[in-house]
Amino acid sequence: MDNSRSLNPFSMLIREPLYWLLLALPMACVLRFVAPASLALFIVSCIAIIPLAGLMGRATENLAESVGEGLGGLLNATFGNAAELIIALFFLAAGPQMIPFVKASVTGSIIGNILLVLGLSLLLGGLRFRRQTFNRVAAGMGATLLVLASAGLLVPSFYWNLIPEPAKAAGAVAVISDEIAAILAVVYLLSLVFALKTHRHLFLADHADEEWSHYEPEWSMRTSLVVLALATAGVALMSEFLVGSVEHACESLGMNRVFVGVIVVAVIGNAAEHSTAILVAMKNKMDLSLNIAIGSGLQVALFVAPVLVLASHLMGHQPAMDLHFTWMEVVAVTISVVLLTFVCQDGECHWMEGVLLLALYVILGLAFYHMPAESAIQPGHH
Repeated sequence: MDNSRSLNPFSMLIREPLYWLLLALPMACVLRFVAPASLALFIVSCIAIIPLAGLMGRATENLAESVGEGLGGLLNATFGNAAELIIALFFLAAGPQMIPFVKASVTGSIIGNILLVLGLSLLLGGLRFRRQTFNRVAAGMGATLLVLASAGLLVPSFYWNLIPEPAKAAGAVAVISDEIAAILAVVYLLSLVFALKTHRHLFLADHADEEWSHYEPEWSMRTSLVVLALATAGVALMSEFLVGSVEHACESLGMNRVFVGVIVVAVIGNAAEHSTAILVAMKNKMDLSLNIAIGSGLQVALFVAPVLVLASHLMGHQPAMDLHFTWMEVVAVTISVVLLTFVCQDGECHWMEGVLLLALYVILGLAFYHMPAESAIQPGHH
């Protein structure tokens, strides 16, 4: 029997400092009863989600290795952003008034992956290696898909401003958002077929042998399922705490809803995966780093967003969530994708490109921070 399969997840919790943050989980449960809807509960819940999301990702990867390449790739592609989706669904379940938070978390996830995560990866990797290379075709395909996703945000927003009567505009935006969400979901499924089946060699050729062929799962399938179930339950519980305390946290910190959604909520759900992308970049494995960063942003734009639109309809929201974002969010995603496209076009990278991505992330973060409260709510979602 492979020794790697006998690794105990409990010994891993002691061995790796990231999982010490799980101590925030019981603290959050205590605060829920002692100080509900408090800033302390919001902060502690955010901290607890970071290791829980990491465990979900790790369990999913182990399951993917256990079930084989084809199904494993599909598992990773489907559940890679599960923690983020759970958080967004809990916010959505709280009612239509939380839709601005949900939309902001979608925007934040996209720009966070392609600016913050990739920026840190290029910067820290570039400081260790003077010249790094990556698969230009795979990175270019990811950037092109993100251009499509940004178009999915632009069109409903343009529609809103083209139609002068608010009632007609809201109806038109709702219809076209549903149609665009369906198109994005179909394109996402086709991109999985492209990456996992018909053109798999384009995505795995540079690191297939090193990263995947000799990798053995740490845990058995049963252990992976148990860890995944427990971590999912933990994320769901912390998400409920977040929903109950986020309004008070915004008031206490003097921050608008969009900033909290774009910067805070969007980052915590993927913090563990983000750290992985940065660490592999520092080992000169840029294909894997770009795959994590761009792939995660794609998953949010083409899969998570359409699922949330559908979920809002199933929850009976009036009005339901649409793809009409604030102009600041649309501009943020669009210029982020444009900069990413320039970075990916030559198949080479260096630390200065990381600085450029990070600089844009800080600029956009400042813009969201200073956004007036009344501008942070889309018309029709007051």
